[in-house]
Amino acid sequence: MQLYAVNAGNFKLDGGAMFGVVPKSLWQRTNPADSNNMIDIAARCLLIEDGDRLILIDNGMGNKQSDKFFGYYYLWGDDSIDGSLGQIGFHRDEITDVFLTHLHFDHCGGSIQWNADRTGYEPAFKNARFWSNEDHWKWATQPNKREKASFLKENIIPIQESGQLKFIDLPKSKPVGASDLGFDVFFANGHTDKQMIPMISYKEKTICFMADLLPTAGHLPVPFVMGYDTRPLLTLDEKDLFLNTAADNNYYLFLEHDAHNEIITVQQTEKGVRLKESFSCKDIFN
Repeated sequence: MQLYAVNAGNFKLDGGAMFGVVPKSLWQRTNPADSNNMIDIAARCLLIEDGDRLILIDNGMGNKQSDKFFGYYYLWGDDSIDGSLGQIGFHRDEITDVFLTHLHFDHCGGSIQWNADRTGYEPAFKNARFWSNEDHWKWATQPNKREKASFLKENIIPIQESGQLKFIDLPKSKPVGASDLGFDVFFANGHTDKQMIPMISYKEKTICFMADLLPTAGHLPVPFVMGYDTRPLLTLDEKDLFLNTAADNNYYLFLEHDAHNEIITVQQTEKGVRLKESFSCKDIFN
């Protein structure tokens, strides 16, 4: 098995929204904001090469939305899925599986693209199976009013219409279950229902793709919860459980949204679980 970071692009989000009720005087120490109160955000995806399978975890916003839509997110940098894949010697048509941690647009928008004459949509990874889970799929296709703006039908429904949609089995009595893709999955419900956190065994390490359970290293204190989370009190419990387990077992936490910290480890301190070390993906994957 080999792992690769694949950057789908960079954008900005409102710092207050990203840290909820936490005062700016605290969160700006780790995530400084610009004059518009926006902080740097990455869409860092993960590619797993395992035998004849190429598994891509998440795929960013994609490129099919309008200029007005992208204008809300202050895109920056030159990274893209195709460019990042090309740098490591792959093409999107070689992807066999796309694993979607959840169906918010900044995680799954790259799944679907315009067709050649821009009259409709088609899968952007034509040879891949797209993995979600049944509970989250229902949550996303019948969205609550708060999350409706994050679940864009054009990102989701064409996956099902393509016939390429698959579901991961849900564990019955515990938060961690096995997937059909060779790694375990931690299911978290605070941010959105049945978000999936892949836990990958790699060279005697456990690499955890943190998605929105831990967006950035600045979110390590348990009360630092995004305003986007639908059940923030549940997020508190899920973060506390996961981060304590990560500290006790020296997990390597792959940060999808942190523009400046790629992979971190954590440790127990008198203040709770805090940052231990920060690594580049090349440090861990090479």
